[in-house]
Amino acid sequence: MRTSLYPATAWKTTLLGEFLTLKRGYDLSSSHRKDGTVPVVSSSGITGRHDTAKIEGPGVVTGRYGTLGDVFYIKDDFWPLNTSLYVCDFKGNDPRFSAYFLCSVLPAIRSDKAAVPGVNRNDLHALPVRVTRDVDEQRKIASFLSAYDDLIENNRRRIRLLERTARLLYKEWFVRFRYSGHQHVGSADGLPETWKRTSAFEVIDVLSGGTPDTKNPRYWNGKIPFFTPKDSSGAYVLFTERHLSEEGLRACNSKLYPKGTVFITARGTVGKLSLAQTDMAMSQSCYALVVAAPMNPIYLYLALLDGIEQLRSRAVGSVFSAITRNTFRSVPFVVPERRVICMFTDIVSPIFRHIEVLSLEMRKLAEARDLLLPRLMTGRIRL
Repeated sequence: MRTSLYPATAWKTTLLGEFLTLKRGYDLSSSHRKDGTVPVVSSSGITGRHDTAKIEGPGVVTGRYGTLGDVFYIKDDFWPLNTSLYVCDFKGNDPRFSAYFLCSVLPAIRSDKAAVPGVNRNDLHALPVRVTRDVDEQRKIASFLSAYDDLIENNRRRIRLLERTARLLYKEWFVRFRYSGHQHVGSADGLPETWKRTSAFEVIDVLSGGTPDTKNPRYWNGKIPFFTPKDSSGAYVLFTERHLSEEGLRACNSKLYPKGTVFITARGTVGKLSLAQTDMAMSQSCYALVVAAPMNPIYLYLALLDGIEQLRSRAVGSVFSAITRNTFRSVPFVVPERRVICMFTDIVSPIFRHIEVLSLEMRKLAEARDLLLPRLMTGRIRL
């Protein structure tokens, strides 16, 4: 599709509240939710399901508290939580375009309100914006940008399938003990001979991180990725929201952890695991986990996923409110013989390399979309 640069006469400056109307979401505690298919949407996106919808889809939701500036387009009927704002009146505008429109204007609110716990919808309604009322043009722009998002979502689905394949292989080999050559190996105490059952605490070095002074500009906006719980969104972490300078790294308690380090979130969103795909520093809200040969980061990642899953299956309610070093004493861990770990690693390593490639593609697609977004959403580029 060709684009052209020329004066956008159909684009006018108006107030955000004249283009669409935002409204606060509704209370729905976890104890009052019933099993169903209706998305429950908070300031951080879909966070659960319910059997009853409050709002007909399609809809657009953004954060009122917590995550300010993130925007979520919901295709089906949904329930917006009270931590969010949702569009209650599109005023004849295309809903998908409206989502991209908010994506383009709300980051400025996020930076302005960085030290404020919430945002008032009346402040948003009074925000001057440049936008088009031409619905045909809105739909063209939404279709163009959504092509990027569709490709990104397709990669996410492929990554989820690859991760599931790796986890199923782990269970087959190290939970059910149906690994290559298992027919010729005896057993003792429910394990193959030469294997050992222990806890994660006994075999893992649990290392800490730290954060330099966030008010010192010399410590930030450098080239060193800085991992926090916000960056834990899948098996691999290639990019982080924040970066340290060399001076910032020297000023904090975190060392530079090498590619392949396993990170686990210890506070906030607890118990999420990620494999670093480049050298990274790390905040004190996480731990870096290291094992000795013959074990390796891929085996460690899958073993901990399974161990934490076992804990959750036996627990009532939340397993972790926070993670400390002692938490790893309760996480079960199997140490196989070297030969079996090497064979397993040879099989699953290509799966993780494929995940890495797809993750990088997603990043490039998102960067291309975000480069075009402000130009398309202000009429500087016309389709």
